Amino acid sequence: MPPLAASRVPTPEGFISHVGRRSIEAGRALADVRTWLPLLTGQMRRLGVDSVPIALFIAVFTGIVLSLLASYIFTGTVPLYFVGALVAKTIMMELGPVLTGMALAGRVGASIAAELGTMKVTEQVDALETLAYDRYSYLVVPRVLAAALMFPVVTAFAMAVGVASGWLTAINLLDLSSAEFLKGLKLFYQFKDIWFGLVKSASFGAAVALMGCLRGLDAKGGAEGVGRATTRAVVLGCEAILVLDAFWALVLL
Repeated sequence: MPPLAASRVPTPEGFISHVGRRSIEAGRALADVRTWLPLLTGQMRRLGVDSVPIALFIAVFTGIVLSLLASYIFTGTVPLYFVGALVAKTIMMELGPVLTGMALAGRVGASIAAELGTMKVTEQVDALETLAYDRYSYLVVPRVLAAALMFPVVTAFAMAVGVASGWLTAINLLDLSSAEFLKGLKLFYQFKDIWFGLVKSASFGAAVALMGCLRGLDAKGGAEGVGRATTRAVVLGCEAILVLDAFWALVLL
């Protein structure tokens, strides 16, 4: 009995090959446009538009904290207008996409895994296939595409709000003028700062949705199994975000 139990423990190689096979099957399902296209708009609203409030909430306080930390670090060493440069660079290139992605991994990844996991354990997925619907083109593709399209939109709002909250904090609490903050912001600004963050966020969205779909479709064992799948989807989504963050830094910077 112990050897049998040990043999069921998934190895990293087995998990990667499993994700690879499922990803290939989902890629093939892209050809079935008539199935997933009508579902795309609804998923974009659910996964993107409904996620804007939590993203903006996080962005507001991220901008405030960054502005205060920058002032603490720079006081007495470099001109204080560098606060604008640090806030803008950090939010647009790193904290905006990553913190937004992490928050949405909890909301979007968990929601997808719970929904599909419930469908799996109640045999609704099997019922779909008896009606000649492919599970990947009907359930996976619209969610992954919607997340990949909407995560950059949500992240763009978060970037703007984060920089704005950092600016308001600087002029109200740090005795910086708007001109000084904008001087620091413009000093090191490059257009690459924006598209770098948006490219990352698109990959984050696809990874989070894919992990949620795969864990949900693998759920078994009733409500307890759905709970495990949901937890695992969030963890894997966060891990995927960190790995992709490092990957894009190596490739694009």
